[in-house]
Amino acid sequence: MSSQKKRNFQIEAFKHRVVVDPKYAEKTWKVLEHAIHEIYNHNASGLSFEELYRNAYNMVLHKFGERLYSGLVSTMTSHIKEMAKSIEAAQGGLFLEELNRKWTDHNKALQMVRDILMYMDRTFIPSTRKTPVHELGLNLWRDNVIHTSKIQMRLRDTLLDLVQRERTGEVINRGLMRNIINMLIDLGCSVYQEDFEKPFIEVSGGFYCGESQQFIECCDCGDYLKKAERRLNEEIERVSHYLDAKSEAKITNVVEKEMIENHMHRLVHKDNSGLVNMLVNDKYEDLGRMYSLFRRVPNGLSIIREVMTSHIRDTGKLLVTDPERLKDPVDFVQRLLDEKDKHDKIITLAFNNDKAFQNALNSSFEYFINLNSRSPEFISLFVDDKLRKGLKGVSEEEIEVVLDKVMMLFRYLQEKDVFEKYYKQHLAKRLLSGKTASDDAERSLIVKLKTECGYQFTSKLEGMFTDMKTSEDTMQGFSASLGAEISESPTLAVQVLTTGSWPTQSTATCNLPLEILGVCDKFRQYYLGTHTGRRLTWQTNMGTADLKATFGKGQKHELNVSTYQMCILMLFNSTDRLSYKEIEQATEIPASDLKRCLQSLACVKGKNVLRKDPMSMDIAEDDAFFFNDKFTSKFYRVKIGTVVAQKESEPEKQETRQRVEEDRKPQVEAAIVRIMKSRRVLDHNNVVAEVTKQLQPRFLPNPVVIKKRIESLIEREFLERDKVDRKLYRYLA
Repeated sequence: MSSQKKRNFQIEAFKHRVVVDPKYAEKTWKVLEHAIHEIYNHNASGLSFEELYRNAYNMVLHKFGERLYSGLVSTMTSHIKEMAKSIEAAQGGLFLEELNRKWTDHNKALQMVRDILMYMDRTFIPSTRKTPVHELGLNLWRDNVIHTSKIQMRLRDTLLDLVQRERTGEVINRGLMRNIINMLIDLGCSVYQEDFEKPFIEVSGGFYCGESQQFIECCDCGDYLKKAERRLNEEIERVSHYLDAKSEAKITNVVEKEMIENHMHRLVHKDNSGLVNMLVNDKYEDLGRMYSLFRRVPNGLSIIREVMTSHIRDTGKLLVTDPERLKDPVDFVQRLLDEKDKHDKIITLAFNNDKAFQNALNSSFEYFINLNSRSPEFISLFVDDKLRKGLKGVSEEEIEVVLDKVMMLFRYLQEKDVFEKYYKQHLAKRLLSGKTASDDAERSLIVKLKTECGYQFTSKLEGMFTDMKTSEDTMQGFSASLGAEISESPTLAVQVLTTGSWPTQSTATCNLPLEILGVCDKFRQYYLGTHTGRRLTWQTNMGTADLKATFGKGQKHELNVSTYQMCILMLFNSTDRLSYKEIEQATEIPASDLKRCLQSLACVKGKNVLRKDPMSMDIAEDDAFFFNDKFTSKFYRVKIGTVVAQKESEPEKQETRQRVEEDRKPQVEAAIVRIMKSRRVLDHNNVVAEVTKQLQPRFLPNPVVIKKRIESLIEREFLERDKVDRKLYRYLA
């Protein structure tokens, strides 16, 4: 195999330079210049774009890019200046149309020129850092048309005039406006902003300042808000039709400031139409409009909230301090519930369920409900009214709704323990007299109270229900033990109440008739025989009795009376006439109760089974009473209630308050001990603050009471004072 010598190849440059026609650049440019003229003169159909592109390509390739670029600038500038003259010459409404037409022509021409010079755009221009063809065309249009002295101000004024005319109700050519605005945007953000947006915002501020001043003088609050809302929506719509989207925030800010923010104090306080008027008259639509407009401006909602809070507090204060309203506790609470429902509905329908408004409503109710120290008692009386038997046409579902609303009022109470005290008394009366609407409703409320306040709050209430059930079982056993004797003696129904679970009752008793004493003794023997280590005390002030009575013409009735009334009536089995003093001595019923019982028996029309001499509504100690043998009633069974004030009398109120204060003492002491046990050492102010915080769910303890309880605990050596700092307490383990 013969070896082959390796050869090295070398490429060398041409020995002779390629000579380009010295007039090549000018000849080629003339061809391209002619084409640009034809394009701007709308004669582009006869041009060969492929050939033109090749010519431009070759000029750049042969280093004549600079000539090509400078020729483009001068040619395009001359055509644009011609267009500017045409635009300047356009009169009136034709001005914008001519501007739009020439702008469209320039854009089309620019696109074709850019296609022809694409190679220059991609290579020569980036390398020499010149302006690209399209951008160059826009800049030349900006400088030679838009920013000329004869067009710039005229264009701005024409556009602002069209906006003004549209605001006053004229129909304008929105399509033309959109094209012109888009032209300004295409020329650059700064052009749009400086030549249109800034003056537009400035003029709008003046327009809305004047218009709002005019409206505020002649319109009521509701109408003003409608106009403001309409103007705001118009501006938002205007932006969507022909302005830059970024202008929306700026123009809406102008409307908000001039029409709402600058007048919001005057609007909410407008006589006969402001916020209070809207709240009073449930103007949900106007309130909703005010809320949606005011939320757009700083502090707008807080102004509405402050005025609403002030109004609710003033209204509520009048409600809870009006002596007329206090005469009827049930009506008092119903008005509170109506007021709450009213404002809840406003917040839901008009204020978008705003939590801040709901909190303001709650704090307002808490403020004025606690202005009246009798609110806990009245709320309990309202519940008592709803849960007693005889409520016609009220379903259990409706009672449940009412109880939920009552629980809302209960949450506002600072003295929940006072409510508990009254509620226990009223529940006891309902259970013992059998006047409760339904056990389910009663238990439902106790569940709600337990959820709200915990087991401690309701344990005694639940104990009362347990006693009622146990008493039923006890009575069945007692009846069985009597056997045949049962028909010979009065029928007895006993409720055995556990001391501590039921309200503390006065120990005052009365002298029961002999017939009743006999069966009472039998029950005592039976009960103590089956339960060891217990003691029974008869609460005669809480019982009822059914008596059979025969009147003058042999007319028979069954009288449903209290135990005290039974004791009085049975005295008349052996005599026809008794004085007040004789009745008092025979029965030993406390004077206040005796007078009320006698009033019920002798002074109430249709229930007067006794007659009184002299006849009057008041009971005096020298009055005489007779059996009324002429008594008649269309009913066989006649219920005789006891004349009693629905709410407590002042002495009773004082007594209840005293019992509440006594019950609070151990609770305050327990809280102090709990705190000191965990903290060991604490100063006086912090003890008061923490005790208040712990007990707040039940009541607001008085700092003076806390101080007294601390003193008591120091005396009993649970705490001691620091030897140096007297305000510092130490826990003694």
